[in-house]
Amino acid sequence: MTNIDPRPSVIGARLGKVKRVIAVTGWKGGIGKSVTAATLALLLAKKGYKAGLFDLDFAGASDHLILGARGIFPKEEKGLEPPVVNGVKFMSVTFFSENKAVPLRGANISDAIIELLAITQWGELDFLVLDMPPGINDAALDIIRFVGRAEVLAVTIPSVLAHDVLARSLELYRKLKVPVLCVIENMSSGRKTAGVSAYIKTDRALENALGHPAALLKTSFARDLSRAAGRFGFPI
Repeated sequence: MTNIDPRPSVIGARLGKVKRVIAVTGWKGGIGKSVTAATLALLLAKKGYKAGLFDLDFAGASDHLILGARGIFPKEEKGLEPPVVNGVKFMSVTFFSENKAVPLRGANISDAIIELLAITQWGELDFLVLDMPPGINDAALDIIRFVGRAEVLAVTIPSVLAHDVLARSLELYRKLKVPVLCVIENMSSGRKTAGVSAYIKTDRALENALGHPAALLKTSFARDLSRAAGRFGFPI
């Protein structure tokens, strides 16, 4: 007899009261994907939306550092209830990895992602921001498949290599019929680039604001992201 995994059907129920799911993704390291995801969630919460942030980057989870989230852990109540950090419901793989890299491969990563998606109780949210695994790999494709209605926000930088990878990755998302909300160029020089929807200039003060959400929201990075968000339908 074939065993049928019930978790994919459970995921739909867990996300049933989430109005929109925004998958923040990028295809190179060090481009600001996680800072973008975490800051977007904070901006949405500050505006009064019910916002959640789910760090699913198994190899390099860092949203807990950006938020300054220490000494917290989800409550267990018919699943896991994410703790609230600065107005944002927050779930991360680091809650289970003791802030260490997770040595998983292939099917084990997919299984862990399905498990986290199936056990997390988000409740009512206006926006759930997903900090995606980098690239288009099994982990990223599994999230898109099981979440189903995710909208992609792509982050890149002003680099020939980054933009080449970006173009190829976006083409794949189009073939998969995954909606792409916006392409944001981080650390921008201000020069217009084909395919980019919005620009965030380099912010020298950003590094010192990491781990301090109130300070992070006052950075020019946050202001530029807020303007960019307005262009793709988020009035923040």
